[in-house]
Amino acid sequence: MEKLSPGKAVYVVDTTLRDGEQTAGVAFGKDEKLAIARLLDTVGVDQIEVGTPAMGGEEAEAVSMIAAAGLKASIMAWCRATVGDIAAAAACGVDAVEISSPVSDLHLRHKLRLSRATVLVNTITAVAYARKHGLYISVGMEDASRADEEFLLEYIRAVTAAGARRVRYCDTVGILDPLTMAVRIERLRRETGVEIEVHAHNDFGMATANTVAAYQAGACFLGVTANGLGERAGNAALEEVLMFLRHSGDGAGYNLAGVQMLCQYVAAASGRIIPAWKPVVGQAIFHHESGIHADGVLKNPSLYEPYNPADVGLERRIVIGKHSGRAALLHKCRELGLPMNEELLAFAAVGIKRGVLKVKRSLTDDEIRDIIGTVSRV
Repeated sequence: MEKLSPGKAVYVVDTTLRDGEQTAGVAFGKDEKLAIARLLDTVGVDQIEVGTPAMGGEEAEAVSMIAAAGLKASIMAWCRATVGDIAAAAACGVDAVEISSPVSDLHLRHKLRLSRATVLVNTITAVAYARKHGLYISVGMEDASRADEEFLLEYIRAVTAAGARRVRYCDTVGILDPLTMAVRIERLRRETGVEIEVHAHNDFGMATANTVAAYQAGACFLGVTANGLGERAGNAALEEVLMFLRHSGDGAGYNLAGVQMLCQYVAAASGRIIPAWKPVVGQAIFHHESGIHADGVLKNPSLYEPYNPADVGLERRIVIGKHSGRAALLHKCRELGLPMNEELLAFAAVGIKRGVLKVKRSLTDDEIRDIIGTVSRV
């Protein structure tokens, strides 16, 4: 049954449960996988790539559990270009498959040791088999960013003629920049007319930027993971891509209010701490210390905040530290109910800076109370 709503401008495809779990040292249990899938569904992602049924055992059980959970999202299984992998996926009850095969000569020669022609035949055979089972089919082009572009065009035309609904353009080792990504996606769209998913890795720190560039160039399926989890440096981050879509006006159908819970759960299940400065979900991204910035935010938050912290379950805080100014200190004193006037302010500022340099961090409310109390008694 077709579960992807037709005619959308953009589809978010989450692969936390497959590519995210391939992060070295990460292993999700069945119940954790189901919980993550439910949270992803709450956020409103269009398709969830849930794992590799051909692995058998608990992996296949988890895929079956999620497929039977009644989620709104399309449930996709990852498969190699073999009939056996497709059969295992169909047996789990998924509605979609990702049929993946390398397309760069580097991978064909050194990993598969197969010719371009043989790989293409194998993929077409797998696509035809999946089509007979009524599955939605995406064909993943592993290492597409290092493949010969003329072969990519031939490959795309052949697999879509066989029944694939879209192709996945994989920047497998994260080597592209946004301008190059946009040029390549635009050409593939223009010359084939096929729907394209971008799947970007973060080895050079450009996964989210490359995903956005691909979208702007015509790729309407965006591959992501929660917290940017994934092999090596990770993948494009779900939360960052969703916030871009909201900011650009294309993300109205996604529930950003559910992102914080999702990312916190994935962090705990994967044993990966979310940095305080992580875009969108980092706990400190709306903490303001610098005098000019804190003063501006107190006057009008939009001066230094691109979106409301409440949109992603966070709170704004004025932090007292080395760079805090008069406005921030007065605000904090009012917040804590501490006495403050112009005469005390200069002395308090000196005491605050000394305290910060001593502890090498911003001050806690109790430390501020002690310093203000000492100044007030002088």
